[in-house]
Amino acid sequence: MAPFPKAETILTNGRVFCGLKEGMTEAVALWAGKVLATGSAAELEPLIGPGTRVIDLNGRLATPGLYDAHMHLLPYGLGMLDVDVTPAKARTLDDLLGKIRERARTLPPGRWILARGYDQFELDVKRHPLREELDAVAPDHPVSLVRACGHVTIANSLALRLAGIDESTPVPQGGAIEQQNGRLTGLLAETGRDRLKAVLPPPTDEDLVAGIERAGEACLSFGITSVMDAGVGMRAGYREVAAYRNAQRSGRLPVRVNQCLLGGPGGIVEQAFKDGVITGTGDDMLRVGPVKIFTDGSAGGRTAAMSRAYLGEPETHGLSLLTDPEMDAFVADYHAKGYQLAVHAIGDAAIEQTLNAFEKALTAMPDPARRHRIEHCGFNSSDQIDRMVRLGVEPVPQPVFIYDFGDLYVSVLGEARAAASYPMKTWLDSGLAAAASSDAPVCDINPFPNLYTMTTRKTSRGTVIGGDERLSLPEALHAYTALGAFVNKAEGHRGRLVPGLAADIAVFSRDMTTAAAEEILSGTRCDLAIRGGTIVYDRGGEAA
Repeated sequence: MAPFPKAETILTNGRVFCGLKEGMTEAVALWAGKVLATGSAAELEPLIGPGTRVIDLNGRLATPGLYDAHMHLLPYGLGMLDVDVTPAKARTLDDLLGKIRERARTLPPGRWILARGYDQFELDVKRHPLREELDAVAPDHPVSLVRACGHVTIANSLALRLAGIDESTPVPQGGAIEQQNGRLTGLLAETGRDRLKAVLPPPTDEDLVAGIERAGEACLSFGITSVMDAGVGMRAGYREVAAYRNAQRSGRLPVRVNQCLLGGPGGIVEQAFKDGVITGTGDDMLRVGPVKIFTDGSAGGRTAAMSRAYLGEPETHGLSLLTDPEMDAFVADYHAKGYQLAVHAIGDAAIEQTLNAFEKALTAMPDPARRHRIEHCGFNSSDQIDRMVRLGVEPVPQPVFIYDFGDLYVSVLGEARAAASYPMKTWLDSGLAAAASSDAPVCDINPFPNLYTMTTRKTSRGTVIGGDERLSLPEALHAYTALGAFVNKAEGHRGRLVPGLAADIAVFSRDMTTAAAEEILSGTRCDLAIRGGTIVYDRGGEAA
């Protein structure tokens, strides 16, 4: 048997999480972009040669590079230039309006002001801002203010006028254009925003590539080396496919990307299929993944399609964006074309519609390996979980929604329904590959609140919601690594630290397996990110 080559890099003297089944070890050796070996420091010492870089972990935790299985890389990068009105930056309505006023002072009249991230539940006024309030701070600028969930937008009067929206505008299927006392409030939801989206300033090709690069570098700073962009085509249509290729060719693609193509009304799938852009094409840095279909909205915005009404609003069951025949037709078409599907469905009514469409497509054309997905899958019944297992349909949730929005879920749905949401433990115990993700920019890409809430089921206010669904930290890391790779059909390439798989590694500032949950949340950082054996992020310059 031929001897091992000397390692290019060895990480040693720490805690190395190789995978849920593989467990922990002390050191990992890398060679030619892949994991060469794992074991104790003594076992791997013979692999150290004169050219080997040795990184002393000093007791820190190394894991497979994190895989954010559902986020919006390109929109996140573009949005990093928008006005940040997340609760962390704007706790009151006056704070929010002040930030918009401040941006207006820096722009010539007529230029758009784009702001994102407010949550009415976290504002002091406990309501959405009104268009007149936006008018008061930016009378000469069109303003688009997007709620944290990304499904609700507040527009000021100038923006509404440019979009051609007034009190007589018909409300489209699956949308909302809110009026109070016969006047527009500025609130637009789901398809009710289509006219506004049509007049937003389009990003240039350079804007798109710069957004990909900016967001990818931010991901690396958190140990995220792989992502799925869950809706390529949402901002700039088919140009986004080219933007990703251009980013890769020009060395401006920092993370591995699985492209989820926007399908459904206004999607890009027809053009993509014509060009041969189908699931599986590409390479290990940039690959075409599933097709995205939207079926409903968000629970916090009361637009997720539910079988039971929202609290205090017996007439409100959310919004269904597609009729059953429309949904069946889209799923059957994309399934027949060979695409994996990743359907946005949060409410149980939307999940039921999705499972019905999946079952029809899989009955007509069986494919046990297709691995269709339900994105978010927040509020599902036990019968629906059993059905997902039977059909081979995987949930791709965002446990961090409990941290960011859990208290809001209690207020709009009640304690029992909130407690049953995003049931990570139940899914994993059922054999489903519930991969953790952030849905950034809905939530931040920061993985630590996600890990914290998976292990505690605590909200940002400390409320425990569905404590029976807690995971151990190894289970949470498994959901953020191996399961992310699995639902994106990359488990044969990355997601675990075993010989032959990609040398994608995150090194954290402490051993999270022995840290208190609160220490994970507030005191842990990513020190190093390695992609394909190359150090691509080095917080402290230790590997320089």
